[in-house]
Amino acid sequence: MQTIYNLLIHFASFGLRIVAPFNNKMKLFVNGRKDVFEILQQKISASDKTIWFHCASLGEFEQGVPIMEAMKKLKPDHKIVVSFFSPSGFEIKKNTPLADVVVYLPMDTVSNAKKFIAAIHPSLAFFVKYEFWPNYLFELERKNIPTLLVSCIFRENQIFFKSYGGFMRKALAAFEHFFVQDENSEALLKSIGFNTITVSGDTRFDRVSHQIEIDNTLKFAEEFKGNSLCIVCGSTWPEDEAVLLDYINSSPENVKFIIAPHKIETDKIEDFRKKIIKKTVLHSAKEEVNISEYSVLIIDCIGLLSKLYSYADIAYIGGAMGKTGLHNILEAATFGVPIVIGKNYDGFPEAIRLQDLAGLYSVKNSAECGEILNKMENNASFRNKTGMICGHFVNKNTGATKKIVNYITTISK
Repeated sequence: MQTIYNLLIHFASFGLRIVAPFNNKMKLFVNGRKDVFEILQQKISASDKTIWFHCASLGEFEQGVPIMEAMKKLKPDHKIVVSFFSPSGFEIKKNTPLADVVVYLPMDTVSNAKKFIAAIHPSLAFFVKYEFWPNYLFELERKNIPTLLVSCIFRENQIFFKSYGGFMRKALAAFEHFFVQDENSEALLKSIGFNTITVSGDTRFDRVSHQIEIDNTLKFAEEFKGNSLCIVCGSTWPEDEAVLLDYINSSPENVKFIIAPHKIETDKIEDFRKKIIKKTVLHSAKEEVNISEYSVLIIDCIGLLSKLYSYADIAYIGGAMGKTGLHNILEAATFGVPIVIGKNYDGFPEAIRLQDLAGLYSVKNSAECGEILNKMENNASFRNKTGMICGHFVNKNTGATKKIVNYITTISK
C-alpha cells in the first residue's frame, strides 16, 4: 500500500504542475514550494532548536495560535516553524509574527519528508486538526521526535476505521498523543487500538476568548454604525448573499449591514452591490465619503472581521448556505452575538451544539433568513438572550490549550 501511495503522490505532483499555469491557486501551490528548502537553509541553522506546527490552511492555523503563543513563553529559546498545505493559509499568514519561519509543506514524498525534517530538526511537532501525511509521520517516528495531534476530530467514515485502512492506521501510530475535541473521537480511536488520548476540546475557544480582551476599536466602524442596529455578515459567499439580499433591501432605516465577503473579488462584489437598493459604500472608499450616511458597508480587504464582530448586534456567518463549509462561528460568539447560518453545517459540531442551546439559528432560504433576522431585530429580549447563550458557550469551553501545555511540561522534564 505504501508503494501505491507514493506513486499516487508523484502522479499528483506531476498533475499539479500541468494544471498550475491555468489556475491561480494551483500556481501559488506549485510555485510556493519551489524555494522551501532554500528558505529553510537560510533561516534555520544546525544549532537552532525548533518546534514545528503543520496546518492545512487558515482555520487550522487559528487553532494552533494559542499553542504557538504558549510555546513561545514555555520554550523561548526555540524557533517556531509553521508549514501550510494550502495557499489560502500561507498567503495570509506568511508574515505572522508568531513564527520565525513560514513555508509551504513540500509534497509528501519519502525524499521530501527526510529532507524537510532534517532541515528543521524539530524537538517537538504539532499537527493541527487534520492533515495526515504518512511519509512525514513515518520520518518523525523514525527520528523519535514527539509528535502531537491537537484539536482533532474523527468521524466513523474516515479511512482509519475501514477494513482497508491499515496503512493510514500505521501513520496514526506516529502520534505520541491525541488531543481530541470530543468523546466520540476518543471512542473511535480506542476502537482501533489507540489509548494515548485526552479529550481537550477545541483550541479555537481559547483563541477567540482572547479576542475580547484586546482593543477591538475600529473608528470607521464606530462612525458607520452610530446608534443603529448592526448586522455583520462575515465570510459570505454568493449563496449567502443571495439569501440575505431581500432582507437587506427591505430592512428598516435603523438597521445597518457590514458585509465581509470570504473572497475579495472585485467583479463579484460589484455584481452584489448592484442588487442592493440601500446606500452602499466600500471600505476602500470610506475616506472619500461621510460613512455614517450609508446603510451597507462592504469590506473589500482582509484582516478586520474578528474586530468587526465587536460592533455586531447580530451576526450572519457564511459558508453553510453552499458547500464550501461553514466559517468560524466562535469569532462572533465570543462577543455574545446571536448567530444565523445557512443549512449545510452537519460537519461542524460547535454549530450543532450551539443550535441545541438556542444560541444559533440555521436557515434554508431567503424567507427563513428574513423571518429570524426580523425577530432578532424587533425583539431585543430575544436577541440579547440568544447572544448571551453564545458568550457563555465560548466561556464554558475554553481550556484546551492548558491541557496540551500541561502534557508538554511532563514530557519536557
